[in-house]
Amino acid sequence: MLSAVKKKFVWTVSAVLLSLSIIITGCGQSGNDNKNAAASPAESNSSASGDTRTIAHAMGETTITGTPIRVVVLTNEGTEALLALGIKPVGAVKSWTGNPWYEHIAADMEGVTVVGEESQPNLEVIASLKPDLIIGNKLRQEKVYEQLKAIAPTVFSETLRGEWQSNFMLYADALGKSSDGDKVMADYDARIADFKSKAGDKLNRKVSVVRFMAGKTRIYLADSFTGIAFSKLGLSRPDNQNKYTDTFAEEITKERLPEVDADMLFYFTYETGDGKATEMEKDMLNDPLWQSLSVVKNNNAFRVSDAIWNTAGGVIAANLMLDEMYKIFEIQK
Repeated sequence: MLSAVKKKFVWTVSAVLLSLSIIITGCGQSGNDNKNAAASPAESNSSASGDTRTIAHAMGETTITGTPIRVVVLTNEGTEALLALGIKPVGAVKSWTGNPWYEHIAADMEGVTVVGEESQPNLEVIASLKPDLIIGNKLRQEKVYEQLKAIAPTVFSETLRGEWQSNFMLYADALGKSSDGDKVMADYDARIADFKSKAGDKLNRKVSVVRFMAGKTRIYLADSFTGIAFSKLGLSRPDNQNKYTDTFAEEITKERLPEVDADMLFYFTYETGDGKATEMEKDMLNDPLWQSLSVVKNNNAFRVSDAIWNTAGGVIAANLMLDEMYKIFEIQK
């Protein structure tokens, strides 16, 4: 009888030890699984895994931890900044033209969720994407900043127009990619320097920039996307355009077309799909005043892309615009 009890006791202890061994082994495996998960690319780059930094921006200061991977961007130039830094946003505002993206970024934006337009982002869609960073702009979205920052850490640039380079570096800093941002800017500046060195006397030309819109014609000036690019390249405007009080754009009537005459003229059309901007372009280009411009007679008026030369407003468009400048000025890259 005692022998049977002893055997039962030994069996029970063995069973307990075996159970403990299984539990410990399971815990060890779980720990290994956690380590492997932490080492995965997604987790190692997530905002929960790295350093904490404070970003000063147009609306104050925002604390960001690590490198965000689920980014929502609310400006077109911001979208180009992310792509140039090797980041595909989980959500972005629709391109001003395109369905839903500009042609020159469409392939890179496949699978990205549209979160409304720059002028009216959809807060519910943004929240549903569970972003760990939102990038926006005070000029466009100041009214919804408080709602946005309640969803995720939010960083706003101050304004748009010609400020794309400073905005780009702000976004790079917020993304924890300042060094990458420096390289992108250095590469662009190197291309500008190359163009200038090869262009030589070809830069001694006065240039005009004209945009056709539904019911409007504008001359675009220094504080614009093209204006900043031309300033860097050393291109100047006709003397009569220096009198305008607004440095962004001057709206003109057909009677004022002689004001756009120059050594070179670049024009583009903001067509949204209703055909009205295209009608304006045709009306202006067929007018005797346009036909009488010396720049038109000399075949130095060039139709270029509105998206690349104006509307996209980011670093990818800036480089594509420079590509076109090499061709138009007949300069070898």
